[in-house]
Amino acid sequence: MTCLTGFHAMEEWIKAGRPAIALLVAKPGPRSRELVDLAQSRKIRIERVGTHELDVLARDHRGVALHIEDGEGGGEMTVELFLEKLGERKDALVLLLDEITDPHNYGAILRSADQFGVDLVISRNRRSAKHADVIAKTSSGAVSWVPQAETANLVRTAGQLKDAGFWIYGADMKGESAYKLDLGGRTALILGSEGTGLSRLIKEHCDGFAALPSLGRLDSLNVSVAAGALLYEVCRQRERA
Repeated sequence: MTCLTGFHAMEEWIKAGRPAIALLVAKPGPRSRELVDLAQSRKIRIERVGTHELDVLARDHRGVALHIEDGEGGGEMTVELFLEKLGERKDALVLLLDEITDPHNYGAILRSADQFGVDLVISRNRRSAKHADVIAKTSSGAVSWVPQAETANLVRTAGQLKDAGFWIYGADMKGESAYKLDLGGRTALILGSEGTGLSRLIKEHCDGFAALPSLGRLDSLNVSVAAGALLYEVCRQRERA
């Protein structure tokens, strides 16, 4: 059973029109009542439950939880459908996640993706972060809005994007400064895993590597922080253009 427990996460899920089984309510309160009103306006069933029952169903709840189908929370889009819908559009931004396994990082990346206009986030199926509630909370509900796709073969997917006119840039501290790269047009950024960075095979499919100038003593940024900074630079370049 999958439940969302963050207030922002539940609110954005419902506002986005995502499917939900029921809103489970144990404790009345201002935020709970707001969620009940919102859920009722979207024809979502309200279930009154005991606090102990909700403790069993949803950890870390604050008196209310949104019951969603197992497996919901991303991956509904496919790369093929995305490219079909893209049509002749020339400026598109895709984010590929190569072995991002920490759900907190995944959620934070989705939040930045929402803020900076990412058109699609692609992750490996079976290996990427799958903790729906943690991701929904960390992303402050952005998971409900950012289009996501899953793939069994990220290298093949990168090839599909290249065939569709995308330039592929891997995030790598040894790469060229992102400030000097042309990140306009159809661009795909690849972020590597928290521990080992980009995999060898995916590196071979990159057109270039983007780095963030750093003055610190540590050798790299947290992957979600790097994602936000790189996406901001893409947004800045496109705004200027």
